[in-house]
Amino acid sequence: MTNHTPSARGNSGDWIREALERNELPLMQYATRVLGGDVDRARDVVQETFLRLCNQKREDVEEHLTEWLFKVCRNQALDVYRKESRMSTLSEEQAKQTVDANASPASAMEREDELSLVLGCLDRLPDKQQEVLRLKFQHGLSYKEIARVTEESIGNVGWLIHQGIKGLRQRLAGDESMKGAEA
Repeated sequence: MTNHTPSARGNSGDWIREALERNELPLMQYATRVLGGDVDRARDVVQETFLRLCNQKREDVEEHLTEWLFKVCRNQALDVYRKESRMSTLSEEQAKQTVDANASPASAMEREDELSLVLGCLDRLPDKQQEVLRLKFQHGLSYKEIARVTEESIGNVGWLIHQGIKGLRQRLAGDESMKGAEA
């Protein structure tokens, strides 16, 4: 007869610590993106995600731990985002920027030029990074959906997206400095 107590399978604190070490950074990156770059709110969401993990039976989530963590994190982040977006009002400056962005054909052409520049830089990234970035930003897929499509882990999808964005920033900075040198 097999003993299925936590001590027989390893300390449950160790299991949660390992899950934290493996998943905290990808969850932070994901939650930060969902929350529009707000690292403090993302940190709260990730902390709540791991608190919920502490209240789960290991055997209920162990087989799909990463998927479970991202789902809980996503739901928490979206709840925070919805709650705060209902409570925030559009400032006068934000309203002016919104009107200005839609005001002229010249600004529309400028946005198209910027998009062309970004897509050109995207084409120079490694294939896997291109794929996950296109699935995420051009097709609106979730990390879980991207993981299913690419047969990558959700954590790896997060890492690929992070590395892809980092690569785009570097390439865009290089292209902008080249434009300045040509002028």
